[in-house]
Amino acid sequence: MKLQTTDFKKNMKIEIEGKIYMIVDFQFVNPGKGSAFVRSRLKNLETNQVLERTFKAGVETVDVPDCEEKEVKFLYSDMDGFHFMDQENFETISLNEDVVGDAKYYLQEDIKLYILFHNARAIAIELPNFVSLRVTQTDPGLKGDTASGGQKKAILETGLQVNVPLFIAEGELLKIDTRDGVYVERVKG
Repeated sequence: MKLQTTDFKKNMKIEIEGKIYMIVDFQFVNPGKGSAFVRSRLKNLETNQVLERTFKAGVETVDVPDCEEKEVKFLYSDMDGFHFMDQENFETISLNEDVVGDAKYYLQEDIKLYILFHNARAIAIELPNFVSLRVTQTDPGLKGDTASGGQKKAILETGLQVNVPLFIAEGELLKIDTRDGVYVERVKG
């Protein structure tokens, strides 16, 4: 199936030259002279590379990939890889670290997410936008530094390193944005 560039939407999956991309951002541009075009940022779902590409608006088309999303729950990881349970048929799906990539830093027991399959092969993991992770290691904050806006490194329970405000202490639960790996806020409770 073909898709017009004028029908682009954020997070839509498209296929270009046999590779699956997700539209990160796009902008329709209609210059005073010449024909209109669509400037887009695309993320390769297998390599996580982001590229910028320009398409002629209304002229060029892209393929819609034959993809299937399965809702899964993360169970555990071991030497053989990462193991998930399909939420429909309760079968176990095992993926190696090449497919999981940096998503491993956000995986916690029982977290629900989606695995994207193309031609019956897992190619990407779609995480929820936010996860809550506990701080396992950070330097102690200095008294009086709560309002200065300074930052320090913190290591979270999954091994992810993030910059946090100086008042964050070990053991605290933090809300992290999985799209860019940035601290959002402390989680109460």
